[in-house]
Amino acid sequence: MTRRDAFRSLLAWLAGSGLARAQRQGLPYAPERLPSLQELVNVFEFEPVARAKLSRPDYDYIAGGADDEWTLERNRQAFDRITLRPSYLVDVSRLDMSLDLFGQRAGMPILICPMGGHQRAHPDGELATARAAGAAKTILAVSTNSTYAIDKIAGAATGPLWFQLYAGPDVDGTREKVERAVASGCKAVCWTLDLAHAPQRERNLKNGVGLPASPSRRGALKNPPYRLQPQYLPELTWSYLEELASYAKVPVLLKGILTAEDARLAVERGAAGVIVSNHGGRALDTVPASIEVLPEIVEAVGAKVPVLVDGGFRRGTEILMALAMGAKAVMVGRPVMWGLGAYGQAGVERVLELLETELARAMGHSGRPTLASIDRTLVRIER
Repeated sequence: MTRRDAFRSLLAWLAGSGLARAQRQGLPYAPERLPSLQELVNVFEFEPVARAKLSRPDYDYIAGGADDEWTLERNRQAFDRITLRPSYLVDVSRLDMSLDLFGQRAGMPILICPMGGHQRAHPDGELATARAAGAAKTILAVSTNSTYAIDKIAGAATGPLWFQLYAGPDVDGTREKVERAVASGCKAVCWTLDLAHAPQRERNLKNGVGLPASPSRRGALKNPPYRLQPQYLPELTWSYLEELASYAKVPVLLKGILTAEDARLAVERGAAGVIVSNHGGRALDTVPASIEVLPEIVEAVGAKVPVLVDGGFRRGTEILMALAMGAKAVMVGRPVMWGLGAYGQAGVERVLELLETELARAMGHSGRPTLASIDRTLVRIER
């Protein structure tokens, strides 16, 4: 090996190392010219524009994950082990991506994840996102931690809304949040399960952005070790699902399911659906990518309830992979925030349009003209 070859090998190693990634997180992005919205051709290209326009704390809040961000990266890497198996000589002259979810009609199986803090990306926040979702004929799940009140978001919305629930900081307050969301028109509740305790998001800590502690009033932890902070209501168990469903009076989905065992329990306990999710790598680090565990959860649930999934989706082909594995729909998060931060409502609309177009193109090239025609034979998963 020559000295030049050795140097190239060193550069290649550095490019893939955690050290290099950590250094990149701290570098400002200062392009000479920001592109116009029409120049962007895929959702990846929205991220550097958003990074250029946002403050570092706001960008890191959106981009970052928990601990070493291993799961954050694995959400993307897992797609490298999946390939498509297209079929040809199929009539794909007309494509239909519409579907019904819990009584709402969506124009495509691409929904917007619940995410807090949309005003970190743009002053119009969730109001702009809700209008963009309506324009795209899809569903927005509104976060408990939205920066606008749920009734104000509902007033701006032109399409269906769901409500994402963090149960807490107390039982009565939880019920009030749910009933207010349902009264505002939310047609489903997505109860997030994976934040019993405050996560360690190191980018936020370095930027002085912390999660407020939410001690439980139903029964606080006694002598929590290692300064462990309860987040919302950490003492809740499966029995609370029945209580929640009894007053929500709309379908209740459980978000954060990562094992077949929990998926079976969710169905047995009366969940209307499950969302396979690792919180975008923002809760417990070192858990698998959502797409990796999707097949076992679909198998465990069968046809009893719809299975949705989120986590790292950036391409229409990746969405098609999830649909082939049995997901009813895919929820997208960070690309929406990139679009919002880069160009406001128009950016979100363009992100959704690009993903919808890519999915349609992938369906056409694969010989799958409808969602019903997409099945497990379309994908091969490498072990």
